Amino acid sequence: MESETKSRDDEQKWVYDSSVDFQGKIPARSSTGVWRASLFIIAIEFSERLSYFGLATSLIIYMTRVMHEDLKTAAKSVNYWSGVTTLIPLLGGFLADAYFGRFFTVFFSSFVYLLGLTLLTLSQFVPSLKACDEEPCHQARKVHEVVFFLALYLISIGTGGHKPALESFGADQFDDDHAEERKKKMSYFNWWNFGLCSGLFLGVTVIVYIQDHISWGVAYIILTASMAFSLIIFIIGRPFYRYRVPAGSLFTPMLQVLVAAIKKRNLQVPSSADELYEVPELEIKKGRLLCHTDKLKFLDKAAILEDKENSTTETKNPWRLATVTKVEEMKLILNMIPIWLMALPFGIGVAQASTFFIKQSTTLNRKIGNDFLIPPASIYAIGAIGMIISVTVYEKILVPILRRVTGNERGIKILQRIGIGMALSILTMVTSALVERKRLKVVQEHGNVKGGSLPMSVFWLAPQYLIFGIGDGFTLVGLQEYFYDQVPDSMRSLGIAFYLSVIGAGSFLSSLLITVVDDVTERYGKSWFGNDLNSSRLDNFFWLLAAMNAANLVVYVVLARRYSYKIVNRSVAVADCSGDDWAGSVA
Repeated sequence: MESETKSRDDEQKWVYDSSVDFQGKIPARSSTGVWRASLFIIAIEFSERLSYFGLATSLIIYMTRVMHEDLKTAAKSVNYWSGVTTLIPLLGGFLADAYFGRFFTVFFSSFVYLLGLTLLTLSQFVPSLKACDEEPCHQARKVHEVVFFLALYLISIGTGGHKPALESFGADQFDDDHAEERKKKMSYFNWWNFGLCSGLFLGVTVIVYIQDHISWGVAYIILTASMAFSLIIFIIGRPFYRYRVPAGSLFTPMLQVLVAAIKKRNLQVPSSADELYEVPELEIKKGRLLCHTDKLKFLDKAAILEDKENSTTETKNPWRLATVTKVEEMKLILNMIPIWLMALPFGIGVAQASTFFIKQSTTLNRKIGNDFLIPPASIYAIGAIGMIISVTVYEKILVPILRRVTGNERGIKILQRIGIGMALSILTMVTSALVERKRLKVVQEHGNVKGGSLPMSVFWLAPQYLIFGIGDGFTLVGLQEYFYDQVPDSMRSLGIAFYLSVIGAGSFLSSLLITVVDDVTERYGKSWFGNDLNSSRLDNFFWLLAAMNAANLVVYVVLARRYSYKIVNRSVAVADCSGDDWAGSVA
């Protein structure tokens, strides 16, 4: 009894989750991690999102006004950049988990990000790099285009390491095996997104206003200074962080499971999971053991002991015998593929908010009173407000109520939260189609208005942005939590990259869809995408996206109901391997 009390006291004093402190020692629970560390991390995320959305939301404006691209070309350019920016994290997440560690990856990628912002600033002030020498300008200089896109894609590379490593590094500050810290970790993803949305809000209001009313160069100076300052804050927090040691190659163990299963394809899987091979809990050096699940039983063959007398020899050959935990980790990755695919139509919808939605605002009346003119991209702020409201209400009101009703530690399951946001994305597209139809009707009634501003308030776009933001508070936060929590513990930066890749792939698919729809509609009549918004039929395009998302949601619900969540075997309750999601990684 005394030894058990001593053990519990020891676990309260030290963190035994395979993490180390900045000196490489076992972290002290009282002086490392939790909110004291994650607040430094949320601070640099705030600055990065300030920069990203200050650039991304006004990018289509810059390309049409300053670089004089037509609507289709500008939309595709933005989608390609957004796609690359959110797909590169797959590489960055892999390198962070396998070789460099999350702290160093964030540190290095922040410098690359800062270099991109600096080059972007120089393109506005160095005379030979400017778009034009004088106004009016009908075509930007080639050197400006080269430098501008080089700067943008340096920012993409910086984001590629920054985003997946930083968010997972923040979540690493909470111990999954400590009940109090585990609950705080669930709140972490909500408050992470609160900080993210705060940066987004200032980016699409203050920064965009400076771009529109002062100059692009001044805005870029502010973004560069902000990123430099937040990097200093991140470094100051170094003594308070908990670090994970890189795990080496992430895909070799999964390949070993597949090879072992193929080699034993003719063997019969035992009726009891207890007969499958697993490392004794006392011998495991790092990581956590996973419970066996009944899905994808073919892979279970990798854990069959062919000859119990030679099991010691077999364990030395991972290409012949895998543990139950390694098999289950392989299952986790395979189970994610359908969910990732079902999230892509949602990603296509997200791409519209920073392209066509913004372009709609340029044609509408943006005046407040007699003098103040809202910058076109600032309408995105309503989406940020919607997400802040959604996350705050969910965290402070819904979760406590739902915990009592469902008995689920999260309130509702992760995939249920994602599904709610997907349903709201359908409503977003329906609302967008109706508003665009109204806008086109005003165009027909008034023709080409002098100055390009229709007698229709920009706040007609408020409903679609508000619903979009509320939906993001469910789906985007849910996807972050899902891809962090449901991957193997050693792949959590890569898990965040999987979430980002949904948005990236969605952007590329949006560009592809625009190309296909443009070709088909032009072949059978008039293209839905004209040289400008008033000669286009975006309402039809939004109806198409609504139909795609509705069909996708039906399939998603079927998959979500059959999904098997990750279940961790705890030393205090090894036998408890229920399939409930109430801690995602808790059994």
